[in-house]
Order: sequence, then structure tokens, then C-alpha cells
Amino acid sequence: MAPSRDTCQPLFAFYQGSWYYARILHGVISTQQHFHPHPADILLATIPKSGTTWLKAIAYSIVNRGGKSSAGTGDNPLLTNSPHDLVPLLEINLYPGKPVPDLTSMPPPRLFATHLPISKLPVAACCKVVCLCRNPKDTFTSEWNFTNKLKVVGEEEAISIEEAFDMFCNGINAFGPYWDRVLEYWKASLERPGNIMFLKYEDLIDQPHHHFKKMAEFLGCPFPKEEDANGVVDEMVKLCSFDHLSNLQVNKSMNGKISGVPNSIFFRRGNVGDSKNFLSSGMIDRLDRIVKDQFSPLGLEF
Repeated sequence: MAPSRDTCQPLFAFYQGSWYYARILHGVISTQQHFHPHPADILLATIPKSGTTWLKAIAYSIVNRGGKSSAGTGDNPLLTNSPHDLVPLLEINLYPGKPVPDLTSMPPPRLFATHLPISKLPVAACCKVVCLCRNPKDTFTSEWNFTNKLKVVGEEEAISIEEAFDMFCNGINAFGPYWDRVLEYWKASLERPGNIMFLKYEDLIDQPHHHFKKMAEFLGCPFPKEEDANGVVDEMVKLCSFDHLSNLQVNKSMNGKISGVPNSIFFRRGNVGDSKNFLSSGMIDRLDRIVKDQFSPLGLEF
């Protein structure tokens, strides 16, 4: 039996055809009402646990490289700040309460992140959007582990993987259904390739140098040949790697600015294919069938 909306409360709230964490619904609505994108803005779009922390670090490094923010310098902000502190989530960091923040004084390019579907965002056609998506099996596994860590912090009862998996397959997950969310950005990237870049987590893992350069070019700040020859891209790949970020003291902290969530909870493994250590063969087959039915007709594969 598919989970009903009632059984998903109070964890999730259903709004405008999507599921959201109930506690941040006000931030979702406020973002829609008050966020006004500028042409020079950069928006990083992800489903939770699809590489958000990593994408923030990469984009921040690309946009702010040079001077004190150079990858190889000892005072790079990423060494002492969580990527979540440097690149705020619209609906969670900036618009969750009152008063509504005044962002007009922020110098361009303004760098923001969001988990919202593109159809629910007031994104102008000229705004740059980078969407990072991850294999749904690994996305689910990572989200389930993350949710249960939050429940431990909040002294709440954990949810079983079987129950969470059934919800996910029925389209009930944070900022989901997962399929709708991914396909929106995929189709938008095909329609507006100059403004929307679609990346796969697995491709970024496999060829980080190539995709760092590709992202930099898309964002309008490509790496000159001199930077590449001097190892700037190599340094940036190392700086933003999972192993390096997860071992920084700031990212081991039990403090955090995203709804009070400890920074350490955002780092687990980051491996491709880790879901096989959690999902049964039946679960894998079920999810693979859904993925094929949802994505294959539009040429998207994971």
C-alpha cells in the first residue's frame, strides 16, 4: 500500500504538487514571493543528498578564485567555512522567517543554492542555473541515512529503510517526486542550454577536471591556459574533493547554520554505488524499472 499524505506528516508537507519538509514550507513560499533573480546571478540546484555540499564548494571556488580565495592559499574561505555558510540555500537560509532579507547590496555574481523544482522558482531566463543530479538509488540511500541522523539529533524515532524506500518509489521525498524534479531540470537544460547546465554526480566523480573547466566556462569565468598550466585546476579539484572537505575541522563541527544541523552530518561517504550496501536485490530491481520508465523516453540515463 502506498503511503498516504497523512502518514507522511509531520515530516513532509504537500504544496503545489511537490513534497517539502514541513518545517521549511514557509521558506519555500517566501522564496517564491520575494526572491528576485538578477541576470548575473548563479543558482545551484540539487535534490537533497545529490552532491549539494560538493557543488557549492566547486562553484564558490570557480567564481571567487584569485587573491585570497585561490585554491592553493592557506586563507581560502573554504578552509574555515562550511560550503553551506558561503553559498546559502534560498528557502532554508535566506527566506525561512521574517524579516525578508535585503539582497540588493550583494555584489555580482550572487551565488545561491536551492532544492526547489525549477517550475516553482522565479528564475529569469537569463539567470545561470547549474543542476547536479545523482543516481536515484544512491540519492535515496544518502537521504535515508541523513534523515535518520537528524532524527537522532532531535531524539526522534528513526524510519526503517523499507518504509522510506516505499515512500520514495511512490514519489514522496523531500522536494520530490524525485522523477519530476530531475526531469524538469533535464528538459529545461535541453531547451535553454545557454542558461541551464545539467550535470550528473557520477560524471563529476569520474572526470572532475573536465567538468570543473566545463562549469567555469558555462559560468563565464573560464580557466585561461596559464592557470591550467600552473596547476590551478588541479589544486581546485583537490581542495573541493570529498576527502579534503570532510577532513577539515570546520566540517567536523557539531555546529551548523542550516536549521541548526551539525556540519558533520553533511558528510558521509559520497561513493558511487554505495546503495548496494543497503538495498536488497528486489529494491534495486524495483527502482531500476521506475527509472527506466520515467527517464528513458526522454533520453536520460543513470
